[in-house]
Amino acid sequence: MSGSYVLFYPRETRPRPPPASGNTHALAGNASLLLWSVGWLLRQAATLASRQEATVSDATDLNCIASGVLHQISTHPPAHRHDLSPPRPTSPEYTPYLPPPPPTYRSRVDAGCWPFHVPRPRTVRTFLKFALPTSLLLILLGLYLYEPHIEIAFYSRSWIHQEIEPILPLSGCFDPARVSPKYNVSDAVYGKRRNEVQAGLRLQMGLDCYDFAGTVQAHEDDARPESTRTQFHTYWRTDLVPFGPRQEWMIKSFFATQDVAASRLVVWSNGDLSRNEILRRYVARYPESFALRVVDIPALAKATELSGSELLKMKDKKAWIDGDLLRLLLLWNHGGVWVDMDSLLTRDLAPLLEHEFVTQWDCYGAFNLYSYTLHTNNTADKPYQPLNGALMRFRQHSPYLCEAFHIMATSPPPRIHSTDWGSLLYLKLWRRLVAHSIPPFKILPFCFSDGRSCRLDNRLPNPFAPDNRKGKWTMGLGMEEGGGLDKVLGKVFGVHLHNQWEKSFPAGGWVERLLLRRYERRLEGMGNGGGVGKRGLAEDGEWWSGDGWGREDWLSTSTVCIRLG
Repeated sequence: MSGSYVLFYPRETRPRPPPASGNTHALAGNASLLLWSVGWLLRQAATLASRQEATVSDATDLNCIASGVLHQISTHPPAHRHDLSPPRPTSPEYTPYLPPPPPTYRSRVDAGCWPFHVPRPRTVRTFLKFALPTSLLLILLGLYLYEPHIEIAFYSRSWIHQEIEPILPLSGCFDPARVSPKYNVSDAVYGKRRNEVQAGLRLQMGLDCYDFAGTVQAHEDDARPESTRTQFHTYWRTDLVPFGPRQEWMIKSFFATQDVAASRLVVWSNGDLSRNEILRRYVARYPESFALRVVDIPALAKATELSGSELLKMKDKKAWIDGDLLRLLLLWNHGGVWVDMDSLLTRDLAPLLEHEFVTQWDCYGAFNLYSYTLHTNNTADKPYQPLNGALMRFRQHSPYLCEAFHIMATSPPPRIHSTDWGSLLYLKLWRRLVAHSIPPFKILPFCFSDGRSCRLDNRLPNPFAPDNRKGKWTMGLGMEEGGGLDKVLGKVFGVHLHNQWEKSFPAGGWVERLLLRRYERRLEGMGNGGGVGKRGLAEDGEWWSGDGWGREDWLSTSTVCIRLG
């Protein structure tokens, strides 16, 4: 059928049977009534059939036929050879037969006739019954065969146009007349380097990043005289969480892995920590290598563009804003290395100290920052926060930091709980440097200090979860002492725990087995006031080497140094 319709007649014009008569007029009227009745009966049959559970399609067809018959009768009356129209009435009682008026048409959508078709409930249920399981199986098959990488982030276009796209001029901190006498540009910026710390790739696949970390080797001339100790800085806010055993592990990792005779760890805070029993023990044990200090941000900001600025008073509940500001001010005034308190060191950082550097946020970003400057193909998944300052190194009065202070002073204030003075600031500074043909600071690959920030198949295991029941990490590598995970930890320089202070390390887990217990054994073997750099204090024969914890690799003439390659 090409269509189906419902006929509606006004009550005053409803077709009525013709008057009983024996003439031809009555015959014509009876024929019309008969055909009309047949159409009405067919429609009734369709209605009754549609109420039954069986043969719903038959009811639809009958309904379409009935509507078509009525349409045919109303629009094409039978032709006659003689005039069959009724005579004029001769009395008031006579009611002439009037032909039906043109019907009003409405599409029968519910009847399933063209041009519209609504699926029947049973058809919809049948479709869903098979389509949903099939779709689920296809999704599972796709996850098995392919590795999805999905990350959704929303950035305000106005913010991008204002903060990211412009490359503003430098302030002139690298001009010879403005460079501090304490900073040697020829050596620090253009000098020869022994180790390469930038791979040029994102190092996402397999163990590439960890193997590259193993190429950064220690050398005999890395030994530093005690008169020029490398300053290590960290920070703890006393108004957030009390300093306890969980925070102590970072200090233990420092003394267990660094050359204590040539290093000093300074714990800065916004309150007095001198009464803390844990910290007092380290002050007494390492008087030349450990110190506690209270920060004075206005004093640290003197001789910078932030001097006297209201921005110095900014802070948040997560210590992000003030922490990002403080690390730059401390390195500007004292030089050295910044280490976040939520880190565990695994190697001596001496091979890295010839560079000034920040770190990669994860293995997905910052692999090629030239794409930001040239506006070419940029495939980084964190395009506006590719860098991290959890581990960073700058020399005293570094022009890099001078330019960073200029950006902070001339940019909008940082947003609360943001990395505007961290990751975003380092990105802005990097782009301005290369735009003015100045070699930028280095960017360490993610695994050097944050091996947890990569793919599921090559990131370090969760430090707060029990070990895999099979004792395996990835690619069949074991988690036992001397196994694959142990060797990887001997190549990288630290593990970043990302402020998860409320979590504890599981008993017998890889962190306790491969790190914490060894820290304890090392500190016990060092005795009081000693250090890794003193002869005879490593007779237990266990320290970090290129293959994990191993025997002594080489000795210098005056100190016992640990080969870390």
